[in-house]
Amino acid sequence: MQKPLDTDFVRDQFPAFKEPSLQGQAFFENAGGSYTCKPVLDRLFRFYHSRKVQPYAPYEASRLGGAEMDEARQRLAAMMGVDTDELSFGPSTTQNTYVLAQAFRQYLTPGDAIIVTNQDHEANTGPWRRLAEEGFELREWQMDPETGHLDTADLEKLLDGKVKLVCFPHCSNVVGEINDVVAICKMVRENGAYSCVDGVSYAPHGFVNVDEIGADIYLFSAYKTYGPHQGIMVIRRALGMELPNQGHYFNAPCLYKRFTPAGPDHAQVAACAGMADYVDQLYAHHFDGAANAAGRAKAVHGLMRGAETELMQPLLDYLGQKNSARLLGPTQAKGRAPTIAVELEGNAEAVAAALAPLGIMAGGGDFYAVRALQAQGIDPEKGVLRLSFVHYTSKAEIDKLITALDQTL
Repeated sequence: MQKPLDTDFVRDQFPAFKEPSLQGQAFFENAGGSYTCKPVLDRLFRFYHSRKVQPYAPYEASRLGGAEMDEARQRLAAMMGVDTDELSFGPSTTQNTYVLAQAFRQYLTPGDAIIVTNQDHEANTGPWRRLAEEGFELREWQMDPETGHLDTADLEKLLDGKVKLVCFPHCSNVVGEINDVVAICKMVRENGAYSCVDGVSYAPHGFVNVDEIGADIYLFSAYKTYGPHQGIMVIRRALGMELPNQGHYFNAPCLYKRFTPAGPDHAQVAACAGMADYVDQLYAHHFDGAANAAGRAKAVHGLMRGAETELMQPLLDYLGQKNSARLLGPTQAKGRAPTIAVELEGNAEAVAAALAPLGIMAGGGDFYAVRALQAQGIDPEKGVLRLSFVHYTSKAEIDKLITALDQTL
């Protein structure tokens, strides 16, 4: 039996909930970036105060700083079921994807095909689409315009011997449906192609075991998983060592340096270990018995999803009954993440602005998912209202949101 999430304990780990200026405000723009947990803030504070020197030198402050950076990589990789050097940090997921696209541009042969979707955030589709200018064939896996669903039968029709790479989201940042990553990666692999999964909108709801899902590349953003502003990328060794090195030539033998041409942000990389601290805190509070890092992450993943699913269904039911709102994506919480976008009769940004005085922090716009909105017949200029939350959201905040929506829709 799944133990329920102790929301009070969870919220105690986030200083934002004690911040006076945020009192009375319910945060529903988590898909744009989550609150930061205390272990991350503590590590960031310590690094800037006592270890803000060039790391990996023999003197103590430098040695400790380098050790913390190594710890972040080691612990996050262990949680995600991959080897330490298969995980790397970059300034953002957008930047990581751009660097990857340059590596594939050199690696592939003009005429080779790459599949992208129109369900994506632009960060995981734009860099790949630009390769069409270099002579590569771009094929679009299109979602259903009514439901936003990506059908694997449609992907199967696009796959052939020319396809070398398939890029798709674990979860769309406006549709919210959780795609069957395991089945998609298996299909791609059996076709002899590589898979690149954008996990930015899914990772806030639980760290995945990349080995289990079978992805060749998995990308997400630490600032959406309770950490600092860093992009995190897992690339499996066989592919990573085969793609052309994008870093300094002398770093080519080191997998985690091959796709980070810029120097890392030492303090933020070190602070990412705080995300592993947080997962371990949740595990210790909610579960009995020992487990390895991947096992702890998996248990906490289930804990987060259970809490989110329970909170999400009443909101989905409410929105589904509003004639003035078109709910995007699945109507059942089990098959989606709590990133809930609705098309309204008027401008979405204006509605978000009307919610603000009522204590609701939400956003309106296109959320860099212009193609996804257009594919569903929505004018990006009008945009959608996005209401996104995570496991630290309380039932009282959901109730507050519904009351505020009643006054504005």
